[in-house]
Amino acid sequence: MNFKIFRRYSMAKRYKKIIDILVKYEFDYLVDLMKLRPFHIHSSRSKIYHDSGTGTLSGPERMRKVLEELGPTYVKLGQILSVRKDLIPVEYAEEFSKLQDNVPPFAFEDVKRIIQEELETPLEDLFESFERSPIAAASIGQVHLAKLKDGTNVVVKVQRPQIRQVIETDLDIMYSLARLAEERISAARHYRPVSIVDEFSRALRAEIDYTQEAQNIERFSYNFKDERSVYIPKVYWGYSSQKILTQEYVDGIKANDFETLDKLGFDREKIAMIGSNAFMKQVFEDGLFHADIHPGNVFILDNETIALIDFGMVGRLSNDLRNGFIEALFAMTKGDVDQCIEILYDFDVIGTDTNIRDLKNDIEIFLDKYYSRSLKQMDAALLIGDLFTILRKHEAKIPPAVALLLRGTIMITGFGSQLMPEFNLAQVFEPHAKKYMKKRLNPKHIASSALKDAPKYSRVLHKMPMQISHILSLAEKGELHLKFEHSDLEKLPREINDASNRLALSLIVSAIIVGSSLIIQTDMQPLFWDVPLLGVFGFTVAFLLGMSFVISILRTGRIYN
Repeated sequence: MNFKIFRRYSMAKRYKKIIDILVKYEFDYLVDLMKLRPFHIHSSRSKIYHDSGTGTLSGPERMRKVLEELGPTYVKLGQILSVRKDLIPVEYAEEFSKLQDNVPPFAFEDVKRIIQEELETPLEDLFESFERSPIAAASIGQVHLAKLKDGTNVVVKVQRPQIRQVIETDLDIMYSLARLAEERISAARHYRPVSIVDEFSRALRAEIDYTQEAQNIERFSYNFKDERSVYIPKVYWGYSSQKILTQEYVDGIKANDFETLDKLGFDREKIAMIGSNAFMKQVFEDGLFHADIHPGNVFILDNETIALIDFGMVGRLSNDLRNGFIEALFAMTKGDVDQCIEILYDFDVIGTDTNIRDLKNDIEIFLDKYYSRSLKQMDAALLIGDLFTILRKHEAKIPPAVALLLRGTIMITGFGSQLMPEFNLAQVFEPHAKKYMKKRLNPKHIASSALKDAPKYSRVLHKMPMQISHILSLAEKGELHLKFEHSDLEKLPREINDASNRLALSLIVSAIIVGSSLIIQTDMQPLFWDVPLLGVFGFTVAFLLGMSFVISILRTGRIYN
């Protein structure tokens, strides 16, 4: 009970902080639209901000500052949104790409305590030496150099204390704010905030489980076991847990240390090609790809061998999704717009409410822009940006894995371009795509796929005669029922009833007026001012009913109440 009260108190404090920061950076209208003003208590901080003259910042810049002030969870949200130009406006995505994990390291005493709690062994019994100061600190954890008892140099990533509780509280608040935004801000529904938080929560929960990152490293190590030009560091499972990741220390040169690379005579063009070919192998052959290959995450070893590190952001492509992605790319190269749209339908990227004519027109303009260009003239990042613009315009729902793939494509393009100015990803992509399609169309591969699916088809064929017989039997007995679902018909009975009441009321009023008119022309007793009282009463009733009818029309804007 006390825990629940404490959690509610913590969430209320967090709500207040979020709203105060939104108001501070001039997002008052969002607070008012979501009816959250009661949480806000005016403070001098917002006044200082407005008086400081920094209120000239653009909307995207102010929102970036909001995320930075709110802390690690919101910084991570912004970083993920920075590559989802299909979900948010491009200017916001570009501004969010500037978000950095500028957080101070936490105390060595906490590092020691967490390691000893997780591994149930004193730090001194685990490591020969352990550097007290981290070599890197981020919002989720920090990295220390250490040496095992056998003399092996390792890096140990330790999760921040209480970060899980902070993240869970923030996610709860994000969900509630996203639902409020969808309910109360009509413009927000276009960006599907609840879906964004869903995707973000899955990615973030995976990132704070270091065992998943360790498994990713092992998978990559297996996939590249025959590749001498790519090196994956070893994981030490005996020194790892959900909150700790210990892996081999890679002694190399960072790929963005161009001065040292040039000084030692490394071939930068060769390094760029090795990195981009490794990425294409991950996409086309493995279905598991590193979505964050940038010069800071790559070390160069002897003979231009590259070592990949930091496997926290990894994407997975199922065979169906990979096939659909490749087919869509080849359809675009052939200018087959109809096939592109058919593939988008198959993967629920677009729905039945999409304006197909406008979408086809936009895709044709897109293809015309790039169709006549050679591979050397194509800018992958610009091409993907244009594609995002079209998909966002038509409210397409890009699968998270494909969005991560597009991010990975942009990152590897930047990696290659920094190492060699004339780098072109399209030239690397083409041979891998052709090799993949050739493999798919190989008769042996087709036969193998058919053989693999044979048990599934066998089960369907085995059940089909019995199912058909059952359907025919029900039809013969007159017991076959067809269920139809309708939409927007729930109001019809009420509307018919209201229309009937309106008609009945009109007839009653008309009848009273006609009857009263006839009575007034007689000398029926009693009289009121020489006029039959019953006729006057009838006109009065008709007048009151008619006025109530008119008032109802003016109040509701409808012909009936």
